[in-house]
Amino acid sequence: MKALIVVESIWGNTEAIAVAIGAGLGAGAEVVRIDAAPDVLPAGLDLLVVGGPTHAFSMSRVDTRKAAKDQGATRVPRLGIREWIGKLGTPPRGTRVATFDTRSVAPRLPGSAAKKAMKRLVKLGYEPLAAAESFGVYGYSGPLEEGEVARAEQWGRTLAGRLA
Repeated sequence: MKALIVVESIWGNTEAIAVAIGAGLGAGAEVVRIDAAPDVLPAGLDLLVVGGPTHAFSMSRVDTRKAAKDQGATRVPRLGIREWIGKLGTPPRGTRVATFDTRSVAPRLPGSAAKKAMKRLVKLGYEPLAAAESFGVYGYSGPLEEGEVARAEQWGRTLAGRLA
């Protein structure tokens, strides 16, 4: 199985979830930070997984990433999954996709970057493998809610099982 996990991470929490998902998917999974994500997906891709933090009820934008930088974030990417998805073309028929996000559990806020990303990817022609998944983080900078890394690895195993 060949899987590409594209992740936007500002505080490191979303990237930790992506790495755990990759571990669950197995040896054919590659995690790529958004700034290094390819504009054209590799041939023979079985699964695209896209993840990012939930900002202002959705995927990050230039202004929400700037706000994170103003709050002390030091690894703010120049673009987010919103812009990256906007550059993707129509996928080869049957390309499967899964999306995830990190969301604040304290304070508990509505919205989901993963659901918005899934909607846009399906509109482009990707086929959902699973419903969008959210992982909890305390506040904006973290840490992750206890047990979320293990849950992410299990979700990766579930995704791999659905592809088998």
